[in-house]
Amino acid sequence: MARGIVSPMADHSIGDRLEAGIDKMRWTSWASLTSRILAVNLLPLVLLGGGIFYLDTYRKQLLDERYKLARIEAQITAEALAGATRERQEALMIQIGKEQKMRLRMFDAQGELWADSFALDEPAFEFDDPARDTWQEDFAQMLDRAVDSIVGAEPIPDYVEPAEARADSWPELERARNEGISQIQLRDAPDGTPVINAAAPVGLVGSTLLTTRNAVDITETVRGARSSLVSAVFVVLLISIALSLYLARTIVVPLRSLARAAIRVRQGRERDVEVPRLPNRRDEIGLLARAASDMTEALRERIDGVEHFAADVAHEIKNPLASLRSAIESLGRVEDKELRAQLLDIASHDVRRIDRLVTEISDASRIDAELSRATFEQVDLAKLTEGIIERREYRAENGEKRVDLVSPLGAAIVNGVPVRLERVIENLLDNAVSFSPPEGLIEVKISLDAESVTLSVCDEGPGIPEGAREKVFQRFHSDRPDTEDFGNHSGLGLAIGRTIAEAHDGSLTAHGRADGKAGACMTLKLPAATTKRA
Repeated sequence: MARGIVSPMADHSIGDRLEAGIDKMRWTSWASLTSRILAVNLLPLVLLGGGIFYLDTYRKQLLDERYKLARIEAQITAEALAGATRERQEALMIQIGKEQKMRLRMFDAQGELWADSFALDEPAFEFDDPARDTWQEDFAQMLDRAVDSIVGAEPIPDYVEPAEARADSWPELERARNEGISQIQLRDAPDGTPVINAAAPVGLVGSTLLTTRNAVDITETVRGARSSLVSAVFVVLLISIALSLYLARTIVVPLRSLARAAIRVRQGRERDVEVPRLPNRRDEIGLLARAASDMTEALRERIDGVEHFAADVAHEIKNPLASLRSAIESLGRVEDKELRAQLLDIASHDVRRIDRLVTEISDASRIDAELSRATFEQVDLAKLTEGIIERREYRAENGEKRVDLVSPLGAAIVNGVPVRLERVIENLLDNAVSFSPPEGLIEVKISLDAESVTLSVCDEGPGIPEGAREKVFQRFHSDRPDTEDFGNHSGLGLAIGRTIAEAHDGSLTAHGRADGKAGACMTLKLPAATTKRA
């Protein structure tokens, strides 16, 4: 096999595998593509955004709990120091500072510092030097600042030791001295961890206590939770990518199947190519597949109709052309005047017949296209029929036949193209006149109900056998009376009438007479006009 050429058998096997793959994705067909794409892409963002705001709330809750604890610790420590001697106070400050990992400072009534646990003993903690941080710690601090910017957190002042160790250098101490109750102040350490200061009055002589705690555990807890969140977002992102690829496959696979079917249809190599309809999919791909399948079927029917029509046209025109050719060729060899006149009559009849055929064929081929672009208007079918009958009587087109019209008292309004509806009624009357006996009666009756308007044309002719009542609507079908000259009808009248009726969302059918008498009835049924249709 030459490279680049796919055999029909291989093509079918590929199509079967694609269809099998599509069936396996049936669980994804319940929602539209838009909702699935949005869900897959929004899932990581929703998780990340929700996690960020949750962590901020979690951090605030931890700080609130720590504020309460710091306030209680400061008050209890201040009460313990209030009744103790100077030596006992220093011992308590050293002990509490080591056990609680805090820094305790006492200020006298004049605001002078007279005791510092970090000066009395080894410091219970020390701040990390940002210059010695690893890249992981620098990255963590950068994330802290980014999260604060996202959630709009209020700025926190930096923790800086004042130049003078006095009570008025600490706002929280000033408030505690003035208001007589404990105060809390949050600051940021150089490494970005929170520093909680608690100030409380000591006794009744104006002394104050300042406790300082570096709440590293809060930052570590929040960063640990954030790491878990990042890990969860990463996992969700991987799942989202996998779902996106899977979703893309649910789109690409059926589209490829549709494209292959469309290529085979375009190439015209296989008349029985079936465009997959994907009946189990209720999303946009399924709608596209079913629309493409319906379009292909309609196109095939239209192409087959054109081919059959072309073949019928060639066959119908060939007969009069052959007769015309024979008459013209014989004229040169015939000397008898009467015979020459007969040949000229035959040639003239064949020319008229060809002209009639060409006119009817042209009209039949244009009806569908014209009606698809036509603007429908409201038409009173009773008045239209009455006018047609009057004109035919005036032109003596009905011969010796009588036409009796029975119409409703009210208007019989339908939506349609008046010229085309007139053509249907003319064809029905022509057909009835042709088959009616001399001085026969043609009954035209118009009736209406809430949904439709019905026009029936009944003659007293030989009627139509039940098995042939659909054949009369086939193109070029002609079963004319023996008394009628051959070639006066093209066999397109009733076919054109049914095409026009169906284009008006109606029907044209053939029946026997309801009263049991000989004859045929042609029934045109159209929807009653409710709204004006364009």
